[in-house]
Amino acid sequence: MLKRLNISCEDIIRNIKLSCQIPSVVEAIATQQIIAEAAEEANIKVSEEELQQEGDKLRVEKKLVQAKDTWAWLKKHHLSLDDFEELARSNVLSKKLANHLFADQVEQFFYEHQLDYLAAVTYEVILDDKDLALELFYALQEGEIGFQEIARQYIQNPESRRAGGYQGIRHRTDFRPEIAAPVFAATPPQILKPIVTPKGVHLIWVEEIIQPEFNEELRQKIITDLFSAWLKQQIEKMEIVTQLDSETSLQPSKERLMQA
Repeated sequence: MLKRLNISCEDIIRNIKLSCQIPSVVEAIATQQIIAEAAEEANIKVSEEELQQEGDKLRVEKKLVQAKDTWAWLKKHHLSLDDFEELARSNVLSKKLANHLFADQVEQFFYEHQLDYLAAVTYEVILDDKDLALELFYALQEGEIGFQEIARQYIQNPESRRAGGYQGIRHRTDFRPEIAAPVFAATPPQILKPIVTPKGVHLIWVEEIIQPEFNEELRQKIITDLFSAWLKQQIEKMEIVTQLDSETSLQPSKERLMQA
């Protein structure tokens, strides 16, 4: 016989507290309130058509192909149809507010920060020995060895080794500063002189530098980034008070847990 387990709201809240998720939950609640208030001030409304489109998009993202899939997903997440509609409305409101606040600033921001949107295709091997890295660097320059062979010999992670140390397409901000400068000063295809960081000695092959294209995808990314930064600023300005017990008054028997 299947054993029944009863979980109360108090159990759920306690688990969230003990797993240290309260700050992220509180921030999410504050974010929603900030968006709702700012949208109301700007007189931003959500039409039924926009709501329907966002609902359809959510179902596609969640792979809810049939009605039974939607009902099962709602049940799993303890959501009603009204909750699902509220989720869709919140998403639309957030996007519309972001565009309202920052759509006119995007092009100027892009040209002022164009270097940040450069991207590079790189391959990388991280070594422990600088002398070995220099030896391999000169061997590569002389054509005595290929980068793929170095990757096979010196990369421990199987997946990265199979990919030959391929790092994908990465933007300038994805690199450490001491690596970004030589990478984006390179004339591909080019092997960079070994770079030392706290992680080790980096041997990097720059295959391609990709110039940024100001298209709709990048435009939306910039708006999202600006909006996220704005929300963070708004939260930092707030004094957030919760109704949860702070539990800052410790019993003497528990004080030892807080001692170094």
